[in-house]
Amino acid sequence: MERRIEVFSSEGVSIEYSIIGKGEPILVMHGGHSNCNEEFGYKALVENGFSVITPSRAGYGGTSIEVGKSLSIACEYYLKLINHLKIEKVHLLAISAGGPSGLYFASKYPKFVCTLTLQSAVTKKWLIPKDKEYKAARILFRPKTEKYTWILISSMNNIFPQFIFKQMFSSFSKLRFSEAKDKINKGDVEAVRKMNNRQRSGYGFFIDLAQINEITIEDLRAVTCPTLIMHSKHDGSVPLDHPYYAHENIPFSELYLLDSWGHLIWLGKSSNETDENIIGFLKSYKR
Repeated sequence: MERRIEVFSSEGVSIEYSIIGKGEPILVMHGGHSNCNEEFGYKALVENGFSVITPSRAGYGGTSIEVGKSLSIACEYYLKLINHLKIEKVHLLAISAGGPSGLYFASKYPKFVCTLTLQSAVTKKWLIPKDKEYKAARILFRPKTEKYTWILISSMNNIFPQFIFKQMFSSFSKLRFSEAKDKINKGDVEAVRKMNNRQRSGYGFFIDLAQINEITIEDLRAVTCPTLIMHSKHDGSVPLDHPYYAHENIPFSELYLLDSWGHLIWLGKSSNETDENIIGFLKSYKR
């Protein structure tokens, strides 16, 4: 897939973004530790006639930290990007820690959103200071040291791909590795290796931890566009109460629970089901 990466600047603030494919536009709010180089699930979208626009969210990649002062400010800049690209409406795709950005944008700018899809998405309070995962993240992904964390992870992953896959598995899945063997594709180990080579946290993950607390039940109830909620039954990163909460509070939503091995619903033997469901949903609302 040919990816074009550009930078949009407004009032001294920059947003890095990528565009892949041609067709009806999908605006992606990528997950944590990611950026405009994200690629999970993109191939099916492009092959089915969509263009995929991915801004590096606040503090990630080449996007300014100032964009992340609040969800409100961040979404104002995402709207400026849409206007800069002369796009009237987008299909919005929010992934994992990008969930709050997608939900807030859809609730505040409904006339610019055709549909909303939540994939493995955070939809309410998630990691809190007392959680061991939160405490670990504050150490491992500090902006001044996260580069070295990812260099270590990617280096080890490049040398010992199978070993690192097994070591990281519990952070993505509630299943034991032995229980999930029949759900794993042989290409999943390589996909995770590539993921770890493109991951960086920048200031973005700390911004995510703050912005998650800004999303409210009123924001979810204000989402008026058709919404597809996709989540693995075995997600070990974002608990199942998140998709249920979104489905309960977003008026025109449908919930689809997948039997994939975990958080990365674009991998595994059920990955075709993930692609088929989002493509079917998007095509039913294609303009």
